[in-house]
Amino acid sequence: MKHELVTLPYAKDALAPVIGKDTIEYHHGKHLQNYVNTLNTLIEGTEFAEMSLEDIVRKSDGAIFNNAGQTLNHNLYFLQFTPKGEGKPEGTLLKAIEEKWGSFEKFREEFQTAGTKLFGSGWVWLYKDNAGKLGIGQYPNAGNPVKDGYTPLMGIDVWEHAYYLDYQNRRADHLKDVWNIISWKEVAKRF
Repeated sequence: MKHELVTLPYAKDALAPVIGKDTIEYHHGKHLQNYVNTLNTLIEGTEFAEMSLEDIVRKSDGAIFNNAGQTLNHNLYFLQFTPKGEGKPEGTLLKAIEEKWGSFEKFREEFQTAGTKLFGSGWVWLYKDNAGKLGIGQYPNAGNPVKDGYTPLMGIDVWEHAYYLDYQNRRADHLKDVWNIISWKEVAKRF
């Protein structure tokens, strides 16, 4: 199975000022493309060659895991955004968030704190566990809730390449602003 670069459902400049055109061109067009290309090279002729991306993440380690994890992470990441934002979730997803954290605002606060406090590079994820309950997870490097058997719903990349051109070293500011471009409809589909 040959993995391909995910197609963006918006123009490269559509997420500005939260994620600018230069960041999209670098992050999606070069950085993610490199993960996809490297993954395809690494799995050629191996047991992983015909597996889905999720199965590769579940079953691999080392370089294959790193490139598969980052490909999956970035695919989910880029597809969860919309230029106009959608405020906050509705329906069953909002109800599940409120049951877990008491309010959407409290969830946002805890999610931002988890992303700010993750040391070094990695991801902060909203995920659904095997019992259908929500959680927030800090995953270093290429980590993803799939590796734990959970369903990733929304992930924010806290590697510096994701925000440095637009925010320099102000990770917390980026985490605060990214809510303005989340597609809660996409996150709800994953839920």
